Amino acid sequence: MIRLLVVLIGALALLVAASLAFGDVPLGWDELYRVLARTGQAQMQSEMIVWDLRLPRVLLAALVGAALATAGTITLAVMRNPLAEPGVLGINSGAAAAAMGVIVLMNDPPVGLLQVAGFAGALAMALAVYALAWRSGTSSLRIILIGIGLSSLATSFTTFLSAFGDIGDVQRALIWLAGSVYDANMVKVRMLALWLIIPLILAFLASRELDLIRFGDHGARSLGQPVDLVRSLMILLVTLLSGAVIAVAGNIGFVGLVAPHAARRLVGASHSRLLPVAALVGAGLVVAADLIGRVIVPPAQLPAGIVTGLIGAPFFAYLLWGHRHGK
Repeated sequence: MIRLLVVLIGALALLVAASLAFGDVPLGWDELYRVLARTGQAQMQSEMIVWDLRLPRVLLAALVGAALATAGTITLAVMRNPLAEPGVLGINSGAAAAAMGVIVLMNDPPVGLLQVAGFAGALAMALAVYALAWRSGTSSLRIILIGIGLSSLATSFTTFLSAFGDIGDVQRALIWLAGSVYDANMVKVRMLALWLIIPLILAFLASRELDLIRFGDHGARSLGQPVDLVRSLMILLVTLLSGAVIAVAGNIGFVGLVAPHAARRLVGASHSRLLPVAALVGAGLVVAADLIGRVIVPPAQLPAGIVTGLIGAPFFAYLLWGHRHGK
């Protein structure tokens, strides 16, 4: 396990270094070293590119990936469905609808308000799904079905606004919905890092509860677990993680599906091992997606959400095929 963590951290460090070096203005490795080591011999332009533009973007991408992967791991355990991800709870569509409403219905809203609206929409949708799914307790099937229904309703509202809103506002909203870390800065990085500390720690501390709940409601109750309470708290954790990420970076899809499954292949089903590995895989996935989006069609930049979608859609099809044959 320790060897695997070292390998994953090393791979993530290489991705970070590549993200700092490559872009519209590529930097040589020796120049990058001079910038990072602060030798005083680096060009001023290189220092500005690394410290002001690329480093905040890379750090934000890593935080986003780790949070989405952790939320996806929790969702898989709570829902006990190999195809489940945080979007099943309506979080993505709720945040998208709220953000679209703010952008289209308000005249030049501040960025801070957009982030608050995105998080509020995610939280409101998660609460609505859970409230409607409650019937003398909860079940993963009811939560999934109601989440799909409310997600469709929120998506219809988003489509309605995009059809009748001002074209400029709608374009801005669609860019945000695509999911990107292009406007990252250290203020956003610090805010997201501070927000994620407690939910991530709580997720790791809940490893044993996640191991129990994935055996099913009856099995977990027989082992003394208060299933409904645990499921409620885990859904709250997923909302805190995903809602904050969506508010900062928009809708970056499939990370919460790909990273947990990849981590499970590497370390098995124990969540004490699964959660840290999934977080590292998710961080690397979003950093790589952002890097690919920046260098594949320069000078244009593809949002990271589009790149993760291109990766995640075939992976989702693979999961469907494997589940069809009982794998």
